[in-house]
Amino acid sequence: MKEQKILFEQIRAKLIEKEKLVTTGKMMSSEAIKYDGNVFAFISKNGNMVFKFGKGFDPETQDYKATPFNPFKNKGPLAGWFEVSYPQHELWESLTQEALSFIKQN
Repeated sequence: MKEQKILFEQIRAKLIEKEKLVTTGKMMSSEAIKYDGNVFAFISKNGNMVFKFGKGFDPETQDYKATPFNPFKNKGPLAGWFEVSYPQHELWESLTQEALSFIKQN
C-alpha cells in the first residue's frame, strides 16, 4: 500500500498548494483531504481512493469503475461516497478535482 499512500499524498500536496481552503484531515482513521473543514476524498484502509461525489452520482454512467463505499459489516454504504481502486490510479487526480468541485457547490 506504500505506492497508494505516496500517490495520495502527492495529490493532496498539489491541492493544498493551489487551493487555500484545502487542508489535511482524517476520515475513519485514514488520511483525508478537506475543503473548508469537510472531507471530500480519502485513502481507504485497503489502498483505494474514496471520493464524495454525492447521492446523485451514478457510477453506471462512468467510463471507469466506481463502487459505493461500504466500510460497515452490518449497514449499507455511505451515501454519496464512491471507491475507485488502485489499478485505476491514473484517474485519482482528476477524480479528486471532481470531488472538490462537488463539495464546493454543496
